[in-house]
Amino acid sequence: MKEGNKRGIILMNLGSPDSTEVKDVKRYLDEFLMDERVIDSPWLWRTILVKGIITPFRSAKSAEAYKEIWTKDGSPLVHITRQLRDEFSKTTDASVVIAMRYGNPGIAYAYEELLRIAPDVEEVVLLPLYPHYAMSSFETAVVQAQEVHAKKGYGFSIKVVQPFYGHPAYIAAMVESMRPYVDGNNHHILFSYHSIPEKHIHMRDSTGSHCLRSGNCCTTASPSHSVCYRHHCYETTRLVAAALGLPAERYSVAFQSKLGRAEWLKPATTMRMEQMPAEGIKDLIVVCPSFVSDCLETLEEIAIREKENFMNAGGQSYTYIPCMNIQPRWVEAVGTLVSEV
Repeated sequence: MKEGNKRGIILMNLGSPDSTEVKDVKRYLDEFLMDERVIDSPWLWRTILVKGIITPFRSAKSAEAYKEIWTKDGSPLVHITRQLRDEFSKTTDASVVIAMRYGNPGIAYAYEELLRIAPDVEEVVLLPLYPHYAMSSFETAVVQAQEVHAKKGYGFSIKVVQPFYGHPAYIAAMVESMRPYVDGNNHHILFSYHSIPEKHIHMRDSTGSHCLRSGNCCTTASPSHSVCYRHHCYETTRLVAAALGLPAERYSVAFQSKLGRAEWLKPATTMRMEQMPAEGIKDLIVVCPSFVSDCLETLEEIAIREKENFMNAGGQSYTYIPCMNIQPRWVEAVGTLVSEV
């Protein structure tokens, strides 16, 4: 805590349905997919697409997927974020609460909770738990937090921790979480990041002419890199691989969780699962650096479905590296990120 400054801290994650009931999953998907920074279509078309096509057909299937990973404590993502709050609270004098961009607890609840436990809070540090910048993750979380803050007229100020994709504390925590799995073998390591529409990359390209225009755009210096999700993912990979001493042939990058028919970042994780065994990659380790907390996309999609895809394609061994969750080095990194704001 800064001397003479009464701080509160909000750890903000994506969110989950309240339960695995179809009605709760549908409500969650409606809120998530109606976000204009997730599906950037005009409101009327977005409404028809989401409420008339996607959620009526997707909700039941998603509910079954959530049932695969649901625990006695509810949603893994929400429960792990609460655990992170509890562990981090032990290291700081500031009041710490959590918020979800979609679902519960929302950002308005988090502000009120902070005021309840720290009525004299003067400054709130918002840490969006997204290492990489994307309009559908970091940006929408920050905009919502700022809009609710302005609408309610709270007396405290807000400071935001920026995307930390290359921060030494985050990289060190990632390396420590991966090392027990990658040392002592020659297995291939797939860095699987959440995908986003290519359109989103173009929309945030400040130059209007750099991103996705060439095969080496992410390694060619550009002002657009400050908010380029793809560049951030490749930079995280480069830094982690260097710290682990991985030769180039031992790792690769793919993008998961595509939704809809638009062009999304490639190569797709699902496609690579089907291709790698034929290329001689029979032993695979998968890590998901765009997630700091295990969730549906890691526990069900990567650890279950993509494992089946890989093994059915001829793979021999498959290991999923859990997210950092509440590992001590990650808790320490959270403290570092917050302290530097």
